[in-house]
Amino acid sequence: MVQQEVLDRTFAALADPTRRQILVRLGQGPATIGELAEPFDMSLTGMKKHVHVLENAGLVTTEKVGRSRRCRLGAERLEDAMSWIRFYQRLWERRLDGLDAYFTLKKEDD
Repeated sequence: MVQQEVLDRTFAALADPTRRQILVRLGQGPATIGELAEPFDMSLTGMKKHVHVLENAGLVTTEKVGRSRRCRLGAERLEDAMSWIRFYQRLWERRLDGLDAYFTLKKEDD
């Protein structure tokens, strides 16, 4: 159950295009809330809400530095999502391979 909750938070956080862009930006290095908000023409409060969702999902970590909050990519959380995706990718590949084999045999019978 806990694993499902982690995946739910991760995928919900990734579902928003603004939050995905925040992760792209943080992939270039740490940034403050203000630096993250600037390209989106967004209020600091709005950006804090996005960062909070990402932080709850473990995709971002924040720390207070003086009067600002510095954000960084979280290290581990996408690994859970990638494991889940890889599992279902293998499952569907096997099913599609089986379907392909079925149609190949069916074609040869005709």
